Amino acid sequence: MKIFLILFPLFLFNLSLFSQQSIPNKLHALKIDSSITLDGNLNESVWKSAIKISNFTQREQHENEPATERTEIAILFDDNNLYIGVWAYDSEADKIIAQKMKRDFYWGSDDNLEIIISTFNDKRNGYLFVTNPNGALADVLVTDEGAGFNKSWNGIWDVATQITDEGWFAEFEIPFSTFKFPKTDDQIWGINFERNIRRKREQIMWQGWSRDYDVESLSQAGELIGLKNIVAENRIELKPFISGGVEKEEGENWDSRKKIGLDVNYLVTPTLKSNFTINTDFSQVESDRAQINLSRFSLYFPERREFFLEGKNIFELNIGRIQTFYSRRIGIDDGEEIPIYGGIRLLGKANKTHIGVMSMQTANKDSIQSTNYSVIRIKQDVLEQSNVGFIITAKNSKEHYNYVYGAEANYATSKIFSDKNLRMGGTISQSFTQNGANNEVFGYNAYLSYPNDFIEYDLSVTSIDTNYNPEIGFVRRKNYVRYSTELQFNPRPNFIPWIQQTEIKPFEIDYYISQSTNEMESLNMEFRPLGIRFVSGDFVEFNIIRNYDRLEEEFEIFEDVVIPIGEYWDSRYEVQFYSFTGRKLFIGGSVSTGGFYTGTRSEGSVMSRWTLSRKMNISLDWTVNQLTLPEGDFTTHETGGRVEYSFNPKLYTSIYGQWNNEDDEILINYRVNWIPKIGSFFYFVINQSFSTFNSNLKLKSTTILGKLIWLFSI
Repeated sequence: MKIFLILFPLFLFNLSLFSQQSIPNKLHALKIDSSITLDGNLNESVWKSAIKISNFTQREQHENEPATERTEIAILFDDNNLYIGVWAYDSEADKIIAQKMKRDFYWGSDDNLEIIISTFNDKRNGYLFVTNPNGALADVLVTDEGAGFNKSWNGIWDVATQITDEGWFAEFEIPFSTFKFPKTDDQIWGINFERNIRRKREQIMWQGWSRDYDVESLSQAGELIGLKNIVAENRIELKPFISGGVEKEEGENWDSRKKIGLDVNYLVTPTLKSNFTINTDFSQVESDRAQINLSRFSLYFPERREFFLEGKNIFELNIGRIQTFYSRRIGIDDGEEIPIYGGIRLLGKANKTHIGVMSMQTANKDSIQSTNYSVIRIKQDVLEQSNVGFIITAKNSKEHYNYVYGAEANYATSKIFSDKNLRMGGTISQSFTQNGANNEVFGYNAYLSYPNDFIEYDLSVTSIDTNYNPEIGFVRRKNYVRYSTELQFNPRPNFIPWIQQTEIKPFEIDYYISQSTNEMESLNMEFRPLGIRFVSGDFVEFNIIRNYDRLEEEFEIFEDVVIPIGEYWDSRYEVQFYSFTGRKLFIGGSVSTGGFYTGTRSEGSVMSRWTLSRKMNISLDWTVNQLTLPEGDFTTHETGGRVEYSFNPKLYTSIYGQWNNEDDEILINYRVNWIPKIGSFFYFVINQSFSTFNSNLKLKSTTILGKLIWLFSI
């Protein structure tokens, strides 16, 4: 019995008995005077002189075992650029999987190489650069070891690749002006590498290859040394743009649209950048995906506008699922665009302090007054991986104002129980509104998270007062206290050769109590008896769901179908399935059935992607809900499809269509994205909408636009 008590905690926390550091864990960058031709050939003599690392270890499928294919990486630099050479040898080069080519591609289905660089070597934040054998580019701003993951950031960099019978090879060029880094003669940066050999489902890493870590876990990274006397020379970037086109609404004449504007980026210090935008324009942004809302709460739509996406993570301070700052409140009102005169923004880091300041001014439109939207966000690094911070948001117009104040403290470590991850912390916020109720205006959240490979556990409590009102934020519901907890085990039954990992979720519970009545308002429970991730890359899971909802007001769910006041319990059964994304034909989806308020609901969804070649792929999705209710039976349909063609990694075209039977409208978006030089963009867009009311197809509107953005560096 004593032996059991000793061994069981070791099993429970899956303590690793091996080091996560592979020697060498430092990569020496070599200074060069000669030029590099970016072609992926790696045939310049300086590459032969460079110091290479090749000590990669498997994270998947066989943790802590040597890589089955050899990978070598070396780094050079000159006065302006960092160069990274990659030799990704492959004994079966004809089986390399490379399906994508466009900018910001989805790299989860391809062979790829990921590079993360932490210029402050702060063990938390970094720049992630990704390419595949086609030379596609993707990049991410990573904060708090992956807790913040901004895929919409677009850095100034380039890569070229080659595929031969020995494998595939890549040559990166990253200007130092892309980074923010300390002003010191001798730089030491955190760095790590991850290679995915997709047909084998093999994932190898240079450092920190435990399944409890990802490449974003910068506390496990190695170091890049040898960078001396480097500077980011381009202190001012001018990005003027011109856009123009025509648009036509049903029954009206063609109208012309034209706009000229300017964005200016100024490097105040090597680590702080200011942005100025004048006559701001977002005409190139793709339309939102239309959704049918079968709940009593508002839908969330993600930000798509590049100006707001660049510093998205810096401005985040959330109270559970509540956002104190939601940039779509600026320049968009009920789906309609509100003109923006311009604005100013300051982003960056000073020592251990992250700084985000933004102020935007919108124009008058119809009954909407010109309004100023401002936000100040400060976050201070403390300890090894933890932070504290605050936020202030302000919305001011001639006759109205709204302010929100918030503060947070977050503790994180990757060393609990020797080498596990633990996060805990809390947030509190208060709103203040002119001529509004200014009592019961608080929101707070406290959480604990144990996110690891074998055991995942989360616990949180959130409270949102009745009058909490962040007008530049996003709140789905108010007047509640929410208790949430989740436990999941992910054992790996090595004795079954065709299973990589299983998932068993004993419980996931969201329990809402009304603040005003102290009664249970909602209860959502999920039990997953089994989920299986196969060695083949396919995945399936089965879920049992139990829900409760108490309605104090009736709500219209769909076209004159009204759910009455009452208390409702229902049970649902769900199966989800996904095939291996590396195949030319990918299929995934889910089916579920069970009770729904006064009746029943059956739901099915399917998504598929067919890769015809590395340049062209087609994707389709469809969701159907069949509801049988005493108040009325109805069926909803939502569908979308996309055809993409990439001429090369810098010239991409697509046509995207969507339809649902609530709006009875087909939306078509055709676009061409061209990068004539890194940092400059040309967009050509055609948007059309067609009414399908009463099964009659009728053109409603057409918009044709072109936009050119050109980068000048001073």
